[in-house]
Amino acid sequence: MEIRSKSLEKAFGRRLQVKRLERGFSQEELAHRSGLHRTYVSQLERGLKSPSLATIYALAGVLEEDAGSLISALVPKRNGRR
Repeated sequence: MEIRSKSLEKAFGRRLQVKRLERGFSQEELAHRSGLHRTYVSQLERGLKSPSLATIYALAGVLEEDAGSLISALVPKRNGRR
């Protein structure tokens, strides 16, 4: 379970970074707008921290994304379904 968790955190971090860069935000700007610390955003992007639901919603709001879209692609498909 621990290995799976770490791979999900890394995948979330990569997705967060892509979405942040698409919006043209620095880590500092994303952190400020979402009420988080810049080092925490950096840790999320590197897969070192696991975000809470509140954090996912805060980031999604700033990125103008649906919170579910930030995590839906991380769930592996099983039997052709997610």
